[in-house]
Amino acid sequence: MPENTAEFDPRAYRQALGGFATGVCVVTAHTVDGALGITVNSFTSVSLDPPLVLWCMDIKSDRHDAFAAADRFAVHVLPVEDQAMSDRFAWGVARLSETEFETGNPEPPRLRNAVTRLDCVTHGRIVMGDHLVIVGRVVGFETRPGDALTYFRGKYGQAVDPTA
Repeated sequence: MPENTAEFDPRAYRQALGGFATGVCVVTAHTVDGALGITVNSFTSVSLDPPLVLWCMDIKSDRHDAFAAADRFAVHVLPVEDQAMSDRFAWGVARLSETEFETGNPEPPRLRNAVTRLDCVTHGRIVMGDHLVIVGRVVGFETRPGDALTYFRGKYGQAVDPTA
């Protein structure tokens, strides 16, 4: 493969990464600032035994310190009808109101309308480049039928549930 001598273009690189369609998740945690949420599309399964997942967040995020310190968190795969929730936790108010979630001690805040929810205990944290990778051990989960919200080339879409 010929060596690319052109200057690396971060904007073009970001656009290229947008060519990978992803699911849309909201991660929630109890923090010193209260129950918070953040939208992520950098989520993946790592291992079945033990059950591990990971997600990533920008180290410059205003929510970095709160989520980096959380011992427990929940990952919620959003249904297609929750685009407004995705936008809110990506760009707007991060604090959850009392009516938006359920919780039991010591479980993390649980959103009421997720297609899938994974309750996790923080297993590890690794700084990689400009992001913090948070690995969680799944200690509980729930899933239900429904179409999932996706993100592709900067636009929302949907993954149709093949079992419905």
